[in-house]
Amino acid sequence: FTMGARPLATLNSLRFGDPANSHMQHLIQGVTKGIGDYGNCLGIPTVGGEVYFDPCYQQNILVNAMSVGVVKSDETVSAIALGAGNPVFIVGSSTGKDGIHGATFASADLTEDSAEDLPSVQVGDPFQEKLLLEASLEVIQTGALVGMQDMGAAGITCSTSEMSAKGGVGMIIDLDKVPTRQDNMEAFEILLSESQERMLIVAHKGKEHALQEVFDKWDLQCQEIGVVTDSGRLEFFHHGEKVADVDAHSLVLGGGAPIYERPSKEPAYRSRLKDLHESEIEHPYDVLEAAHKLMKSPNLCSRRWFYEQYDSMVRTNTTGTNDPADAAVIRLKGTRKALCATTDCNSSYVYADPYRGAMIAVAEAARNITCSGGLPVAITNCLNFGNPYNPEVFWQFSEAIRGMGDACRAFDTPVTGGNVSFYNQSVLQDRTEPVHPTPTIGMLGLIDDIDSITTLSFKSQGDHIILIGEETGDLNCSEYARVVLGETGTQAPHFDLDAELAVQDQVRQLIDKKLLSSAHDVSEGGIFVSLLESAMSGQLGFTIETMPGIEPRAFLFGEGQGRFAVSCREDVLDETKRILAATGIPFFVLGKVEGNGLSVNGLDFGAVETWSTSHQHLLDHYLETIK
Repeated sequence: FTMGARPLATLNSLRFGDPANSHMQHLIQGVTKGIGDYGNCLGIPTVGGEVYFDPCYQQNILVNAMSVGVVKSDETVSAIALGAGNPVFIVGSSTGKDGIHGATFASADLTEDSAEDLPSVQVGDPFQEKLLLEASLEVIQTGALVGMQDMGAAGITCSTSEMSAKGGVGMIIDLDKVPTRQDNMEAFEILLSESQERMLIVAHKGKEHALQEVFDKWDLQCQEIGVVTDSGRLEFFHHGEKVADVDAHSLVLGGGAPIYERPSKEPAYRSRLKDLHESEIEHPYDVLEAAHKLMKSPNLCSRRWFYEQYDSMVRTNTTGTNDPADAAVIRLKGTRKALCATTDCNSSYVYADPYRGAMIAVAEAARNITCSGGLPVAITNCLNFGNPYNPEVFWQFSEAIRGMGDACRAFDTPVTGGNVSFYNQSVLQDRTEPVHPTPTIGMLGLIDDIDSITTLSFKSQGDHIILIGEETGDLNCSEYARVVLGETGTQAPHFDLDAELAVQDQVRQLIDKKLLSSAHDVSEGGIFVSLLESAMSGQLGFTIETMPGIEPRAFLFGEGQGRFAVSCREDVLDETKRILAATGIPFFVLGKVEGNGLSVNGLDFGAVETWSTSHQHLLDHYLETIK
């Protein structure tokens, strides 16, 4: 909302260690309560996200957040300072000692002594944030603003330097005028505090009263603390003494801030990764036993335990509460359009091959948008890595950025923003353990007509089920390989960027022609999990045959990319097949939506309701101690 946008929805991407571990359950409870309490109080729905469990996050969990908003194109506000003599204001909450060195804390290894650094963590107040949101949007309408920026890492230091550098100006700031909630704060504490719910505003000289009236109305502090200068320097005063004088441009990227060329080396573990070939695999279970064992993975079960603690319906724009799509869909009231958004990243893929894994993260996000009836239009990201001074970590980072860039150029989805989080690692007794490289993708899509919204649930008995995309039977890096075969160090799965683009374009065309009843991407767990999720969502069963020439377990549970499980009515089956055949895109008619049970190659897999109950309550078993 600092740029003038009304927030419509939030999403998150959460990474935890073993959900059965009592300390991890404490962290899960805290994170979930924090998201729910703050978001629910703020009145912004949490509409989507993802949760992964992996041992690499046992010491370092990851919590990434995404916010989606709308703004009129001619009413945006920039984080810029202009005009010598214009006043500088701090608005919102008072400044305290919480969050001092928060950015430093985020750039350090976690050790047994890290608990002593807890004052580095900011204290949030969602009710104050709600007031600040409404006041900020209202004050933009007065025309009194030159620029506005929220205070994040490094607080006043960061916002003053970035706004000044962007406008090619300087500022004189009197720290004595900054409202504080603790007495006798030192200058560096005021400068570096990361107390939340604060904004830095540059106003047009002579319009200060308009600014003050709005913030008085919302019962928020609005204090003039300085003035814009034409010196290009930041001058901070405290108790009448100049305590800092620095060139603003020198503190920001693209100015005097250093750009590092770090040593880079391919990690040694890459040479030890196995390439799973079907002919060499000894499957320990038959198909049905393997399916049951696979579905006990916490990475494949329902996230109901999490999302039921979040308000997804406030403002009544969310469409997927009763019939979900692959991406969250948010109506734009007063129009026929809708936004769709998703967060995606399989860090195991990125660990195995950072370049290919990052491309897959972008492609899977786009797949979710496509399945929902939307066109991918942009991404943001949260790039989570270990210590960049480690040459192997920096290689992972560089390759992931290269893969993300190539994929975004191919999908024509600009990277509009994001952040980088390094030092996600822990110092253990005998080693330093970084998390898997996790470049989380948040993607936005646009649906031109709400009639094109497509959900993942099977709709009607007798509908035909089609697999679209190349089937490779690739079990590399799959949940099946980890859970059933016990293989944790394998290559990344099959991925072809050109084929991905072509198949997504074709699925969107089928949706536009109103030929598909449902659409669901094939991702973790393979085609079986995709079909099971569609069956459970619509409480309708299916009867399918696996593709000839491919081992049934490899077909059902492989995670080769670029595939979609769709359904269509009997009366449009021939047209759907004709269109697919004309494009040359591989497809295979799997079977039909049928009954209330599951049948694979003539084998009875049981009732949908039985699978659904187990799927819904698996995390309850892991997290039963959390109230």
